[in-house]
Amino acid sequence: MNIPDPFSLSYHNARLLQESLKSNDLLAGKLVHARIIKSGLHFSVILLNNLMNFYSRTGCFSDAQLLFDEMPVKTIFTWNTLLSAYSRQAKMSEATEIFRKIPNRDSVSWSTIIMGYNQLGRFESALKVFDKMIKERVIPTQYTITSVLASCAAIKALDIGREVHSFVVKFGLSGHVSVVNSLLNMYAKSGDPMMTRVIFDRMEYRNTSSWNVMISLHMQHGRVDLARGQFERMSERDIVTWNSMIAGYNQHGHDFDALCTFSNMLRDSLLLPDKFTFINALSACTNLEMLKLGKQIHARIASTNFDTYGPVGNALISMYAKSGGVQIAQKIVEQSGISRLDVIAFTSLLDGYLKLGDLKPARQIFDSLKDRDVVAWTAMIVGYLQNGLNTDAVELFRLMVRDGPKPNNFTLAAMLSVSSSLTSLNHGKEIHASAIRTGQASLVSVNNALITMYARVGSINCARKVFNQIHWFRDVVSWTSMIMALAQHGLGEEALEHFEKLLAAGIKPDHITYIGVLSACTHVGLVEQGRRYYNMMKDFHKIEPTLSHYALMVDLLGRAGLTQEAYDFIEKMPIEPDAVTWGSLLSSSKVYKNVELGKVAAERLLLIDPDNSGAYSALANLYSVCGKWDDAAKIRKLMKDGGVKKEQGISWVQIKNKFHVFGAEDGLHPQKDEIYKMMAKIWEDIKKMGFVPDTESVLHDLEEEVKEQMLRHHSEKLAIAFALISTPENTTLRIMKNLRVCNDCHSAIKFISKLSGREIIVRDATRFHHFKDGFCSCRDYW
Repeated sequence: MNIPDPFSLSYHNARLLQESLKSNDLLAGKLVHARIIKSGLHFSVILLNNLMNFYSRTGCFSDAQLLFDEMPVKTIFTWNTLLSAYSRQAKMSEATEIFRKIPNRDSVSWSTIIMGYNQLGRFESALKVFDKMIKERVIPTQYTITSVLASCAAIKALDIGREVHSFVVKFGLSGHVSVVNSLLNMYAKSGDPMMTRVIFDRMEYRNTSSWNVMISLHMQHGRVDLARGQFERMSERDIVTWNSMIAGYNQHGHDFDALCTFSNMLRDSLLLPDKFTFINALSACTNLEMLKLGKQIHARIASTNFDTYGPVGNALISMYAKSGGVQIAQKIVEQSGISRLDVIAFTSLLDGYLKLGDLKPARQIFDSLKDRDVVAWTAMIVGYLQNGLNTDAVELFRLMVRDGPKPNNFTLAAMLSVSSSLTSLNHGKEIHASAIRTGQASLVSVNNALITMYARVGSINCARKVFNQIHWFRDVVSWTSMIMALAQHGLGEEALEHFEKLLAAGIKPDHITYIGVLSACTHVGLVEQGRRYYNMMKDFHKIEPTLSHYALMVDLLGRAGLTQEAYDFIEKMPIEPDAVTWGSLLSSSKVYKNVELGKVAAERLLLIDPDNSGAYSALANLYSVCGKWDDAAKIRKLMKDGGVKKEQGISWVQIKNKFHVFGAEDGLHPQKDEIYKMMAKIWEDIKKMGFVPDTESVLHDLEEEVKEQMLRHHSEKLAIAFALISTPENTTLRIMKNLRVCNDCHSAIKFISKLSGREIIVRDATRFHHFKDGFCSCRDYW
């Protein structure tokens, strides 16, 4: 009987363990272990190392640890096997403890611990271990270098990466394609495209990974044509190649090319799409709003039994929500569970519901989200803002401050916009305080939004204060915000001073800056300066005028009485004038009683906007002030026959966080008797002070007393009367009006400010008026 020698038995059992490991058959491995013990080979270091490796790779760590503890002799392979077991499972505290105990650590030991840290994303720790490895004069292998370069790429540690490159040269590792590819990847991701190109050009042998790095590099820097060129030169392409092209096209707005590449991959390649392929193809469909193609991709995903949970499901939700299939998106959410919904998919759903004008389902989803980060909160707030639901936006923001994440600069900017829309100084100050508490008040973007908010709610002094606080950090938006604010408040000269300071600081103005500059000139009648800045914009800064610039120039000329020049300017415009431009000419024609130009402006305006009630009213009023009563009557009849309703003038004021809205002859307010009594008293008092009602502006054939009553009960006067009886003495009154303030109200409010000793700030459709001590900031030019 032939008894096998121990060496043959050891070899046979080692081979059986490897086969058990390949098939992941734990029972078979344990049977081999029993055979080893029965054969008396359990003292063989080689077999025990193989057993340890088997147990560690099949997840039996306790068995591997027990075997390790019982081994009488431990080689470096033994130690490294156990170290690798813990490293692979991200148990780095145990792995580090084992690493410290290894008597003679080799390059495998060091590489294993480095790879363990990499796997956990602890790239700085991986680099520190490598530094110790070099100091202990252990020579790194190609596996060490590839891991260390991956760490450098992940945290863009270019300087350390360059040092590692020197070790590659020093230790003769440049012949390994994997090492050179890792160098390519490190330089590409760490911001040195030139060195990436140099290394790529010097490579004697390039594999698919080498080409993939170059494609990704070109796409990263927006060099789409170069990426396409590299792609077309490749003889072999893997899924990473195709994904790099599709993702690159998608990220740079070449969505149609992304979908063509996706189609070519399905047609010309045997490769199956992975989750990244589907995500980027669906993203391209989303951007192009190609619902039909998106459905076809969804069908392919379903036919291949691809997992639609997680990122792919979110991509499907985004595609349907933004492409007109929000109901299908909702069904996917219900099937996959709201907990799996990411912020991008949620914002897409929100956008879809916004288009439908229905935010209730979006709020339900928001309330059900498990992890609502600052982006989700901000998206919901912005959704309310875009839908005009400002009160809901304020309530949600307060809930966020109380229970949610810290608001960021985007949240605060959105809320400041809400405060501007509500014209609420109190809300604005609340947001400002929140910005200070959360440390966002130092950001330029937040300060820019604060300037705009304070200006829009009528507090120009607060806007100045914020602007002065960011003296060293102002950008073009900061200057533009302040210039626009000053222009809006009738402080044209100060606005122009700021513009000159902007130029002196070497900051280039943009087209919005010039809107502020021309607006400043318009509000104070600086015609020559307006012409000069308009020419500077075109000839010096090479900014092509937009409709807004043209309309402001027409307004500037018209307000100054140069109505014919304003009309000639319109005729020379290289683009078709809009309703705002013709409206400006109509308004100035009315003021300066130019019937012919007013008629032309109204006709052209009504061609653009047939239901514009302001055009009918302005033309009828123009005929009336010029004594053309029959023509005025015809216009009013046309308006009536056409079903065009005159926009009602309303004014509102905020008292103790509540808005009170008034119309002319308003009889709905619960305190109407007190308001009318107060207004009657004010009316008599200011008449004694010298106020003369502008009864000629009441374009109806009525008794003078009736005309006075109509004037006395204009909406802004009623709002002021209510504010006077509802606020302590010396309180500044802030009144908002949806239309331009009339001549009579403007004159009356000057007298009321003197009578009451109050500053009264009125914002009408075009600007702010600051009334104080009988004077207005507009100097009667508005």
